[in-house]
Order: sequence, then structure tokens, then C-alpha cells
Amino acid sequence: MLVLAKSGARGETGGMSELLSRHRAVMPSWLPLYYESPLEITGGKGARVTDADGNTYLDFFTGIVTNMLGYDVAEVREAVERQIARGVVHTSTLYLIRSQVELAEKIARLSGIPDAKVFFTNSGTEANETALLLATYARGSDEVLAMRGSYHGRSFGTVAVTGNRAWKNSSLSPLNVHYLHGTDHAAPAFRGMTDREYVDACVADLRDVLDTTAPNVACLIAEPVQGVGGFAMPPDGLYAAYKEVLDEHGILFVSDEVQTGWGRTGTSFFGIGNHGVVPDAMTFAKGLGNGFAVGGVVARGDLMDRLGALGVATFGGNPVSMAAAGATLDYVLEHDLQGNARRQGALILEGLSALTSLPSVRDVRGKGLMFAVEMMDPATGAPSSPLAGRVLEATRERGLLVGKGGVHGNVLRMAPPMTLSREEAVEGRDVLLDAVRTVDAGA
Repeated sequence: MLVLAKSGARGETGGMSELLSRHRAVMPSWLPLYYESPLEITGGKGARVTDADGNTYLDFFTGIVTNMLGYDVAEVREAVERQIARGVVHTSTLYLIRSQVELAEKIARLSGIPDAKVFFTNSGTEANETALLLATYARGSDEVLAMRGSYHGRSFGTVAVTGNRAWKNSSLSPLNVHYLHGTDHAAPAFRGMTDREYVDACVADLRDVLDTTAPNVACLIAEPVQGVGGFAMPPDGLYAAYKEVLDEHGILFVSDEVQTGWGRTGTSFFGIGNHGVVPDAMTFAKGLGNGFAVGGVVARGDLMDRLGALGVATFGGNPVSMAAAGATLDYVLEHDLQGNARRQGALILEGLSALTSLPSVRDVRGKGLMFAVEMMDPATGAPSSPLAGRVLEATRERGLLVGKGGVHGNVLRMAPPMTLSREEAVEGRDVLLDAVRTVDAGA
């Protein structure tokens, strides 16, 4: 008879070294873990988490921009408990789901998209796949424009439109993809240009792509702030300039709001609002469920309805995830977390700007509670992933969790809970300042 070991507390199943060995034995080698000694998070409250050894950390990465309200939020927990207590965890979209309809109504209204409709999925990857299906079907074309440095998911179709080779596992593609400039202002070809000159150069390149290699494009898919790309972002207004050209050709625009939605950038409820653009479709996921799996697409009704075949998402929009997402969105709106993101983000960025004087820091950037520190080799000026790795370890030692990304793996990226207090913002900022300065001094 086959006997499986029971899951349980750390004392029942061994320490971190044993758990790491078991992880490596059964999980794929391409599934990365942070830190030289990976940690297991076993508890959380507010903006802090606790690991299996009892250490507590201020969390500035929130499960990759996912625990938008932090941990153990009563309103979300109670909404989920009420739904589970009803005895219905799942029904499927073949039946009416009241909480799904109510959440879709709120998202459609907040999106600003005319006559919007919403389709729920389980993740950002699935959401982007759906948006690509809508656009390519509507336009009768497999040609898609995407951005250099972008990341849109791990599936076959979303890998195809990902412009970051560290996350691009296959050169095979179901789509014909053309990549645009927009977040590479510091590249030699554009260095020294003003934002206006850079935008003009990017638009000229877009026109050239359309004139020479892309005769029938379905859509442009773009992140207002590139998440995995190290929170790189185009100048405000670039996508408005792009959209003028797209509209001339009837090309659709999809904004990937998986990391930028729900007010996180502080100055706009959806990231694309910073460009003064209303897209044809937006994708969302991550923070909306505050840890529960939820994603989706909100799009023009005529675009959403155009598909000719039937479709469902078995778990998309299930009652438990809808309860969590509805409570999360209500909390964001009722507590003006967009305003809090703007205030705390400005406080943090103002302090971090001092790091740009260090030889190993190439850039400090951000919008609201999305901000990053980019590391470079002080001798050569080349992107330095090792230095970023050292900062990652140094912040953990000081009780702060941050993320790491960028095309070259040299960017520390942070997205704290949008409930972050001023005191927590100052604490995390000061830890980061100390960690980067210490690593720089030893570089």
C-alpha cells in the first residue's frame, strides 16, 4: 500500500535544509527560490510576515505584488469564511454567480471602457491569453505588437509576447510578434534625448514597423509599468502617442494591468491612466484577490462578444475567489488606498533618491508603491545581478523582504501592501538605504 507522509508543522517534517532537499527533488529546476538559504513563510499580519524559524520581516514584495492589503485582513477573511460556510466553494460559470456579477459590474464601471464586459480567469497569464484571443479573432490576424523588456506570463502564447529573454523559454510562437521601444530611454541610441524626443523616436519606429514588417496587426499589448522588467516604465504620454497611430490602422490596444491595477501607481486607478488612454481591453489579476487566485479581462462589449465559439473558465470567477476579490476591492475604495500609495510612495522615493549618488546605483525609479533600485558594476557601469543579489540578502538580514528583477536581474523591485503606514514606509526605506550603502561600500 502506498503511504504518503502527512503534512504538518515544521517539527513534524524536518528543518529548512530537509524541506529544500525535498523541494529540489520534486519541483522543476527552473522554479527559482530567493536567498542563499531559502525561507518558508508560515504566518503574517498586516505588512509583516514570519518564517518557520520565528523571524519577522517587513514585507515590501507581498508575494510578487499580490497581497495588496497585506496579511490577515479581517474583511477579506470574513467574506471568504461566510462563503465557505454556505457550503458552496464552486459551481462553475454554467450557473449564475451573484458575487461574480456584482464584482464585474464594479470593474466595468471603474475601467472607463465604454459598454465594458468582464471575463474572469485564474491568473494574469490566463487573462493575457484571453485578451490575445479576443484581439486576434477580432482582427483576423496573428500579428501582435509587444514591448521590449516586457513579461506577460508563462504559457505558450504569453511567452511569445514576452520581451525578456530570462523568462522566454521558447522561440516557437503561435503569434507573429514585433517588439517596440518604450522603456529603454537609457540605451545608447536614445541616451541624451528629452522625454519628448524619446517619445517622438519611439513613435517613428512604430510607424516604420507598420510600414515595413507588420501589414495587419491585431493589437499592442503593453504593461504601463513593466513588473518583471524591473519596474521600467515609459514616459507618461507614450502610449497616448502610440494609440494615435494604432487608431489610424484599427489596431487594438490591450493594457496589462496585472501589477499596476487598483491604484497601486498612486496617480491613477489603472496604470494606463497615467498616459491619458482608455484601452480597448485591460487584463488584471494578482492584487485583486489579496492572495486568492483571480484574474480577468475587462473589454469593450462588442470586442468581448465577438468570439464565435463557446468558452468557460472552470475555476474562473468561482464564489470563494469572488468573495475575496469583492471584499478586497471594496476595502481599496473605502480606505482610499490609491491616495495612500501616492503618499507613502512619494515618501519612500524621496528618501531613496539619495542612492543615485552611489557608484553602484544606476537608477532609482517608481510610481506610488511600485519602486525600484537598479544596480550596476561601479567599475564598468554594466548591469550587476550579483550586487543586486547581495542587497537582497542584506535587506533580509535587516528584516526586510524585497524582490529582484530586470532584464539583466540587476534591479531590486518593491511593492509593499497598499495599506502601508507612514511608520512602516520610513522603516523599510531606511533599511533599504542602509543595505544598499553597505553593499556599495564593499563593491
